[in-house]
Amino acid sequence: MKETKVGNYRWVVVTLLFFATTINYLDRQVIGLLKPVLEIQFKWTETDYGYIVMAFSAAYAIGLLLFGSFIDKIGTKLGYTISLIVWSVAAMLHAIVKSTFGFGVVRAALGIGESGNFPAAIKVVAEWFPKKERALATGIFNSGANIGAVVAPVMVPWILGIYGWQMAFIITGAIGFIWLVFWWIFYEIPSKHKKVSPEEFAYIHSDIEPSAVKEEESKIKWVQLFGIRQTWTFVIGKFLTDPIWWFFLFWLPSYFSSTFNLDLKKPSLPLILVYTATSIGSIGGGYLSSYFIKKGWPVFKARKTAMFIFALCVLPIISAMYATNIWQAVALISLAAAAHQAWSANIFTTASDMFPKRALSSVVGIGGMAGSVGGILFPFLVGHILEFYKESGHLTTGYNIIFFICGCAYLLAWFIMHLLSPKMKPVDL
Repeated sequence: MKETKVGNYRWVVVTLLFFATTINYLDRQVIGLLKPVLEIQFKWTETDYGYIVMAFSAAYAIGLLLFGSFIDKIGTKLGYTISLIVWSVAAMLHAIVKSTFGFGVVRAALGIGESGNFPAAIKVVAEWFPKKERALATGIFNSGANIGAVVAPVMVPWILGIYGWQMAFIITGAIGFIWLVFWWIFYEIPSKHKKVSPEEFAYIHSDIEPSAVKEEESKIKWVQLFGIRQTWTFVIGKFLTDPIWWFFLFWLPSYFSSTFNLDLKKPSLPLILVYTATSIGSIGGGYLSSYFIKKGWPVFKARKTAMFIFALCVLPIISAMYATNIWQAVALISLAAAAHQAWSANIFTTASDMFPKRALSSVVGIGGMAGSVGGILFPFLVGHILEFYKESGHLTTGYNIIFFICGCAYLLAWFIMHLLSPKMKPVDL
């Protein structure tokens, strides 16, 4: 009976975050699907494309650092709005680019805009959910990344075939402005929202210590966060694993095309299956640690156990080098990509477990920047590996090396995180 009195408006908020993240990844994914067309028109090499991806990654890293602190200062409603406007306009500007350098510039603009999504969304979840529900809420909105990646292989080839590649960027970029209308109608922080009942407000804050409420009123210097062990726990976890997901986003279509002759001008069932699996992984990953907590496990044990399970689930991707047909590769990559998103739902939540809300967007921004630095270095490595083996006529060997790196990254990250912060104790700021 108590649960029915609580109210459920917080799940409406998660729905808004889900669609924002869907649009975020839809816009991000377009260039990967158009790569076979664009590399012919603009005469890109694999290294050229690697530099374009690096431009996005570098800007995304800088943007995360800036947006994290920015959102902590101006709040989630306005911060999310600014982020979405910047990335939507940048996505549409891809349509007027005439050179490889131009693509690098607009990808950088897209990266800066899109960098605001996760710092804002994680802070919103911390504002609207008790700790025991945060991983599930994060898993749900984070699954929007996968839905965006599922929609893109259907939507982009269809637009490409009828209207051309320019309209693929324009149409997908314009969708963000539709979401913005709903954001301003339905969102506000719980203390100001008329739809939040007193019971739901009390439930949201049910696991917050009274001292923590007082601490939220005080200020924290951004540079202080770099001297805290828990910050580096989150940072290293993101640095080692975020680049793997970016590889799945930016190079997976090209991998299926070059290795198994997949026609990317048509809706792609293999890509749809991979990204659908990641949606299941994201929500399932959030559910698993939340389930452990409801069973009475300490929060840190629930998160770490779940993350260790997901790290193990990535290992089989190493055997993708032995795949003899596309469906074997799809199965192995689907498992790894789903495990990444399950991992992602939990590693994001560890930040809200360890840090107070007033510092959360800043911490997520710092960790996200670290992930993006990895995202800068990894595409550089991937581009050169693939270029080298492509010239020697052994492109598949290049992908095999990359899959080995992907398979080992998560266990390495888990062990380092465990050494730095065995019990993930909350930070006293």
